[in-house]
Amino acid sequence: MRKKVLIMGAAGRDFHNFNMCFRDNPEYEVIAFTAAQIPFIHGRTYPPSLSGGLYPNGIPIFPEEKISELIKKEGIDEAVFSYSDVSHEYVMHRASLCVALGADFTLLGSSRTMLVSKKPVISICAVRTGSGKSGVTRFAARTISEAGRKPIVIRHPMPYGDLTKQAVQRFKTPEDMRRAECTIEEMEEYETLLNDGITVYAGVDYGEILKRAEAEADAVIWDGGNNDLPFIKPDLEVVIADPLRPGHEKEYFPGESNVLRAGIVVINKANSAMPEQIELVKRNIHSLNPSARVIKTASSVRVDPMIKGMKVLVIEDGPTLTHGGMSYGAGIAAARKYGAAPVDVRPYAVGTIKEALSTYPKLENLLPAMGYSKTQIKELEETINATPCDAVLIATPVNLSDIIKIKRPAFRVDYFIEDMESPGLKEVILDFLKRVF
Repeated sequence: MRKKVLIMGAAGRDFHNFNMCFRDNPEYEVIAFTAAQIPFIHGRTYPPSLSGGLYPNGIPIFPEEKISELIKKEGIDEAVFSYSDVSHEYVMHRASLCVALGADFTLLGSSRTMLVSKKPVISICAVRTGSGKSGVTRFAARTISEAGRKPIVIRHPMPYGDLTKQAVQRFKTPEDMRRAECTIEEMEEYETLLNDGITVYAGVDYGEILKRAEAEADAVIWDGGNNDLPFIKPDLEVVIADPLRPGHEKEYFPGESNVLRAGIVVINKANSAMPEQIELVKRNIHSLNPSARVIKTASSVRVDPMIKGMKVLVIEDGPTLTHGGMSYGAGIAAARKYGAAPVDVRPYAVGTIKEALSTYPKLENLLPAMGYSKTQIKELEETINATPCDAVLIATPVNLSDIIKIKRPAFRVDYFIEDMESPGLKEVILDFLKRVF
């Protein structure tokens, strides 16, 4: 009898865990995936082209709300938790439910779920979404390029469309993103790297993705999503901590696992945190992983100073504000720095944007850039253009003005990582290159 398995996911880690541990394993029968965190992704099927010979009809994907029904109806033996950026309490509530219904509750270990590369690998992961990981990835890629080596970035999956078409994706130019019909969430992660001349791979089948990336890379950078563990075994493991959320390095899964594994922990945003916040994060890191090297970096913002005195609609990175739990980001920081006044968008929000602001009541005087579907992008556009303001302050990595029609003056917020001490992160990366080449 094959063991009946349910994989709890969010269109990313779940598919990778299946590919690594279950796809061709005759001891298991994966009955279904469940989907959480990301809208519009359930009701699909993990297709036969990816699921392998044991699953000629593919595997259905249901909303996680149906987990009790599925465990009872299908006689599930094991529920495999496969998504990230959730509190330890949250994980154990899910575990309690599964165990109460008779199913084992499993967290797969890092060794079973990491691919091994033929090329040197730097992984850049985080304690929480919104810690500044993408900026550190960009910093690392630039440093490697300036040292005369070619980095290729492999990004944590965001396959929100046709999974067969998205099995292996290669992005070299903005046109590649348009052809792939990327969501705003995907473009936010890719665009700044592409603008720097860095090629990015992503998709579903990371075994094949790694092979293709290795064929053109001197070094591979794993750019993790949320606070997930790396999909590829790193030779240098860098983890970003956020002093504006002190204590989260010990309270979230698998962010704590990342700290426990890290060779380098970067305390980012140290330029805007209080000294006592930084010290608490340092103490927690040392208690978890005394051998980790701790480095401080600044997350600096820059915008046209003419916004001073303006009433601005601030648009921030969506995931950072939603399941990342931040109440503000680079846009609010830039408005404060340059003397602009953020306006309240709530009375003018429509559709799923209005629902999101209702779901996250701590979000005041800002707008999360959510665009998981064409309908939601249209609702985002309607919300922006209906909000009275002097200008729109775009603090997302992607330039929303290229995607939607904004009827008011728009200013981009540029935010970037800088070393705050010497030797710092740049020296760590250069020393790594000297060791491996």
